[in-house]
Amino acid sequence: MAPRAAVKQQSVECEWVCSWQFERHARAEGSLRIAGVDEVGRGPLFGPVVAAAVILPHDADLEGLNDSKKLCEADRERFDTLVRQTALAWAVAEVDVRTIDRINILQASRLAMKIAVESLSRAGWEPDHLLIDGNQKIDFCTASGCRQTTIVQGDARSFSIAAASVVAKVHRDRLLCELDEQYPGYGLAHNKGYSTPEHKEALLRLGITEMHRRSFAPVAELFEVEVERIDLEVSLFEE
Repeated sequence: MAPRAAVKQQSVECEWVCSWQFERHARAEGSLRIAGVDEVGRGPLFGPVVAAAVILPHDADLEGLNDSKKLCEADRERFDTLVRQTALAWAVAEVDVRTIDRINILQASRLAMKIAVESLSRAGWEPDHLLIDGNQKIDFCTASGCRQTTIVQGDARSFSIAAASVVAKVHRDRLLCELDEQYPGYGLAHNKGYSTPEHKEALLRLGITEMHRRSFAPVAELFEVEVERIDLEVSLFEE
């Protein structure tokens, strides 16, 4: 039997390029008000989840716009200003920590996106087609009908979704910088609420706040320890 040659398989990561492909397809189907929808802040231990919905004109010049996570802070700020100035309409929505802990982060993210889209409608810009980042549709419908297209890694493939990604990201980052002043010691201006070593060390040193997500580890673990400590102190006091 002839010896078998070992074949090493290498995974190739697909590098998406932002374009108007999905918007053009939606317009070809008759859609006129196409809104890109995205959320940021699903992973952090602290603070709200934020979503944005953006309706862009078909001839918007947004060359270089990409997934907000792939842009440096200066470029995010620049595109945030450009998108807000260029967009036909845009909206931002937050869902607070208590709601995240009550309905879970996935449903809270979908709720934030729904609220952002509904804000467009209330402003007189009811969309007839949603381009949504990810694989989850949202609970939104209109009397005239509104199609929904989910796009995995859509913030790197659709200009409309990338625009929503940037607007939501810049909004949340600014919010966390403000909250850093209210809750000093956790490094929120730098870590934006994510589970960094600095943040976890501060949790052990300072404890949790009302803005921390108790349904997220390690916050949940620390919260259980605090509850046990309080119960112990109460029982000792009663004795």
